[in-house]
Amino acid sequence: MKKLFLPFLLLFVLIIAACGNKTEDKAEDTSADKNNEATTITYESENGPVEVPANPKRVVVLSTYTGNVMALGVNIVGVDSWSKKNPRFDSGLKDAKEVSDEDIEKIIELNPDLIIGSSTDKNLDKLKKIAPIVTYTYDKVDYLTQHVEIGKLLNKEKEAQAWVDDFKKRTVAAGDEIRAKIGEDATVSVIENFDKDLYVFGDNWGRGTEILYKQMKLKMPEKVKEMALKDGYYDLSQEVLPEYAGDYVIFSKDSDGDTSFQKTETYKNIPAVKNGHVFEANAKEFYFNDPITLDYQLEFFKEHFLGK
Repeated sequence: MKKLFLPFLLLFVLIIAACGNKTEDKAEDTSADKNNEATTITYESENGPVEVPANPKRVVVLSTYTGNVMALGVNIVGVDSWSKKNPRFDSGLKDAKEVSDEDIEKIIELNPDLIIGSSTDKNLDKLKKIAPIVTYTYDKVDYLTQHVEIGKLLNKEKEAQAWVDDFKKRTVAAGDEIRAKIGEDATVSVIENFDKDLYVFGDNWGRGTEILYKQMKLKMPEKVKEMALKDGYYDLSQEVLPEYAGDYVIFSKDSDGDTSFQKTETYKNIPAVKNGHVFEANAKEFYFNDPITLDYQLEFFKEHFLGK
């Protein structure tokens, strides 16, 4: 019996050893897979290919794309002054430092692994030495395509595209409701005060213009089309404001600027003012056209036009 048992014992030991080797081989393969995960990707920017982190952890944003980055859940360590002042961004930027394209030393101290800027930024050559930098030209692509592009840059294209698809559905549906309520021919203007100036906007300069005119298909007054559509905005005097005021007016109000025009008879006699069709928004929350701002603007329009 002892002689018969010995071969079986040896066979059992060999099987266990083989299984152990397979387990070790599998563990080694898994470890190798992890080690082979790309740490960088190549992003095709408007200036050519740029090697960027596959999962950036410390991003500096020097332009108007802060909300795009925040919406995709990527950490921001430095931002422009306009973004830093936006109450909608407070929770995501509480630890971020305010920087500009001239704050080279401050940006170095932030130790970014990616910088996102504008094609008009200064010191791009110096910034390139700190971290990979990708710049965009404003309005070179439409605002929704821009979000998808930033999604590609941050290796989150699927998430970006999913938001865009959902946003389109929501805005079109809200637009149908609004037009049904105010009439297909009703016009809407978007104005803003800044310092002592007044501006009226076209369909691509933030302030909710993309939603109102592009998504909801609301009508723009002819005078606004004539003067603001090409450049995106038009500087006007308070005396001629009635010519640019639609049946409804979205007033992106900067409380730090001059709002004395609202006390004039010229303003008070505008039909939209008389009819209670002027909807005031906080300009600091209304500037941009990123997902966080756009979602807020959409809810603002639903509330004021539809009472939702």
